[in-house]
Amino acid sequence: MKKYNFAKKLYVITESAISRGRSNEFVVKEAIKGGAKIIQLREKQWDKNKIKKEAIKLLKICRKNNVLFIVNDYVDVALEIGADGVHLGQSDMPISEARKICGNKLIIGLSTHSVEQAVKADKEDADYITIGPIFKTRAKDYTIGTEIIKEILKKIKKPLIAIGGINKNKINKVLNNGVRSVAVISAVVSAEDVEEAARELSQKIKNA
Repeated sequence: MKKYNFAKKLYVITESAISRGRSNEFVVKEAIKGGAKIIQLREKQWDKNKIKKEAIKLLKICRKNNVLFIVNDYVDVALEIGADGVHLGQSDMPISEARKICGNKLIIGLSTHSVEQAVKADKEDADYITIGPIFKTRAKDYTIGTEIIKEILKKIKKPLIAIGGINKNKINKVLNNGVRSVAVISAVVSAEDVEEAARELSQKIKNA
């Protein structure tokens, strides 16, 4: 299996609808300059063909900069283009099925929204687990708060990444609960200065 150290990483997820008209390529390049170490292509409104074309472009940028590249949802696309991994949600194909398809060629991440889901994911063949939404987001109208992080960390062994409404003003609350990596969308993608926004967050993660 691909081994990757998820500790102290800023994980940036694309969303072109909120990128102020800038391309994913631009945003990803700037985010990497600012210190992002994991990039995930996530465009829920796009069809698979468009995702694949975009993934090929972003993979090149990530390869050049030694940054991990993850495709959202599509195990087959991630495998075909040679991405590092795939990220799945609770309603996507089961981890066991994804693992059968990709073997050890892909890192697999799973989104979780409760202690129970995180503990279950820890026993499955996922390589890392995201927990959220920690704070309110545009897309999710519920939150699970920061306290849940400590509880999960006591019960799981796999890397845990916090996500959901995290920005420069809230990141310390998350890091103070013991999580060592954070995933963001709007805090970087919608920022006026993408590189600077990524740098501020990366610095806080490094200093935690």
